[in-house]
Amino acid sequence: MKMNSYYSVLTIAGSDSGGGAGIQADIKTFSALGCFGTSAITAITVQNTLGVYGIHPVPPAIVYDQIRVVMDDIRPSAIKIGMVHSAELAAMIASAISHYDVPVIFDPVMVATSGDKLIEDNTIRSLIEKLFPLAQLVTPNIHEAQLLANSTIENREDMKRAAKQIIRSGCQAVLIKGAHLRGDVLTDVYLDTEEREAIFESAWIDTTNTHGTGCTLSSAIAAFMARGNRLTAAIEKAKQYVHDAIVSGKDIHTGKGHGPLNHFFNPCKSIIHEME
Repeated sequence: MKMNSYYSVLTIAGSDSGGGAGIQADIKTFSALGCFGTSAITAITVQNTLGVYGIHPVPPAIVYDQIRVVMDDIRPSAIKIGMVHSAELAAMIASAISHYDVPVIFDPVMVATSGDKLIEDNTIRSLIEKLFPLAQLVTPNIHEAQLLANSTIENREDMKRAAKQIIRSGCQAVLIKGAHLRGDVLTDVYLDTEEREAIFESAWIDTTNTHGTGCTLSSAIAAFMARGNRLTAAIEKAKQYVHDAIVSGKDIHTGKGHGPLNHFFNPCKSIIHEME
């Protein structure tokens, strides 16, 4: 029997009380791109546009149960993973999603914008060992890519070398985000296990409203994957969505610090499709 359904996506990530990043940015992105958003919250953060003032982890067993009940009932067509703060949680998430055949986009939140590490070395090892093999795509920023590749990144060639090193750690594909290498043109480098390489470029935008950009990009990729796009096409469309969201919100004042993107600059109606 066939019936109508929404394209749905699951985000496994932390909550941002300021609304610009994390679970909140993810669900806004899914909704803006016509998908039905579901969530498994890994941590409750105390934050606004000025910074993070506290983190309260959700017990791993509760995270596991959130994932299980959503996947067994709604069965999202893609999964985005964000903040994973402990080795135990990484193992629990891996156990929860390993038997579902859906694309997984993993945005490894490991390093702050300042370059400071946010998690311990044993947790990083657990992310690589437990979650990388399940991820169709890993999306580190420059700081995180340097940590994963154990190398310094100062230009595009360095990004390519780091991507090759990260692929060896077990993921199927990597997209290194180059926004921290400031210039008129921002470059992201993609590489997969088949040694297929792609360069994604976008113009630098003069604004401080970039809070949640990484969360939004990985969520947009997951949404486009849920809608049936191939990976590189999903990346290209997600990059355009993020660029347009930054441009349309660059002069809007939300809070006193780094403001959010304008996720709903051109929202898509919920997409309904036929399923078995």
